[in-house]
Amino acid sequence: MTYHAAVWIDHQEAKIFHLTTQNIEKDAVHNGVPNHHVHRKADHLGLGKTALEPAFMTDIADTLVGAQAILLAGPGQARIELMRFLEKSHPAIAANVWDNQPMDHPTDPQIVAAARTYFNGADRMHG
Repeated sequence: MTYHAAVWIDHQEAKIFHLTTQNIEKDAVHNGVPNHHVHRKADHLGLGKTALEPAFMTDIADTLVGAQAILLAGPGQARIELMRFLEKSHPAIAANVWDNQPMDHPTDPQIVAAARTYFNGADRMHG
């Protein structure tokens, strides 16, 4: 089945929406690492957020198998970290990421609406 996927991610969780023309299914993946607010230690990102765990990103990648168009969204650096991980560890999935957009903390319906709007325009461009 051809479908689009929208991933909203921060350092605590990822919400993955599988979108077809008629259905929406949601998966949620949690990082499992508490959000520690520390200041500029070598093993932390500059904003006091711990790096995403590889197991967390692998779980997200597993939910994206078969998606033929993927939109990554979220606040901060988590979506960029995920993209880098996909490029390195899951290049076939990374090849299907069409865009990477900043998005604060929307509701689930707002994420779905933004993804549908994006894919309606992007489908024409990607043929």
